[in-house]
Amino acid sequence: MKSSQEQEGSIQIKLLDNEEMGRWNAYVNNNSQATFCHRAEWHSVLQASPAMKTHYLYAEQEGVISGILPLGEIRSLMFGHTLVSTPFCVYGGVCSDNAEVGKLLLERASSLAEELHVDYLEVRNTQDMPEQWSSKDFYYTFQKKLLPEPEANFEAIPRKQRAMVRKGIANGLESNIDEDIDDFYHVYSTSVKNLGTPVYSKQYFTCLKESFAGDCEILTIRKNGKAVSSVLNFYHAGSVLPYYGGGLPEARNLKAHDFMYWELMRRSCEKNIQLFDFGRSIEGTGSFSFKKNWGFTPAKLYYAQRLIRASHSPDYDPNNSKYRLYIKLWQKLPLTLANFLGPLLSRGLA
Repeated sequence: MKSSQEQEGSIQIKLLDNEEMGRWNAYVNNNSQATFCHRAEWHSVLQASPAMKTHYLYAEQEGVISGILPLGEIRSLMFGHTLVSTPFCVYGGVCSDNAEVGKLLLERASSLAEELHVDYLEVRNTQDMPEQWSSKDFYYTFQKKLLPEPEANFEAIPRKQRAMVRKGIANGLESNIDEDIDDFYHVYSTSVKNLGTPVYSKQYFTCLKESFAGDCEILTIRKNGKAVSSVLNFYHAGSVLPYYGGGLPEARNLKAHDFMYWELMRRSCEKNIQLFDFGRSIEGTGSFSFKKNWGFTPAKLYYAQRLIRASHSPDYDPNNSKYRLYIKLWQKLPLTLANFLGPLLSRGLA
């Protein structure tokens, strides 16, 4: 098999190649620790990015996979040279059959980080890491089990947020599943530009749609035929993840965001989806408050770093004062220019 490996007793640490992606996903599907962000399709998505290389490690014992650790190597003029599990993803880290396998995977990742001379190695966990790792602790995730009936889920929404959904319904909004990404990309790129953030390339979202196929879906909300809000969603193991979403300026008054996430919840319930994963937000931000208003309880994420060449943990919090000037300047750009420059700058954003 064409792979690099390290042997420790009967455990071999190998690098994923395209021939083994099916075995990798079979492990993900049968491991309770694994998340959507561990799926092998991300390997293809990362490989398509010009600023990244993949180093997807897996442990094998007697021909059977016993653990995985997906890693992406990023080179960015703005953010440096890093090794991350997993770029573009909310979650990451080790999934293994036992602690011994997990320890070997992390040791190999640390050795790889040294060999690549990266600034730091980052692992995006849902659980805390050993003390020798530094950590960023301002990210939270929001998950909630869906009830079997749409009406029960609607009544479970807190009263004030439920009223916002009703206003969206009263505004005559319509929801559709879009096969192409054109309306989504216009809405999403407008939204992130107004937030002061460079947008990913249109090709990136096309790659997501192609790589995840039926597990990637776009829900768009329209008013009188015009798209006003849109969200790209993933489905995995009985859960739905609204991953990239945004809206035009008029979406706020129309309550289009409120209506959109209720529509996604309602449609997911009808598909027998059991878990709504609202994704990652930073404490103190508008998105953090918005998700809490839906009755979701924040759960802390543990983004741990092992410093290699860097002397301290990076601070990429957009609330950091040093980013305010850049955000204000970006917000003033014409959309066409922002969409041209954004993909060039966002290559290092993961």
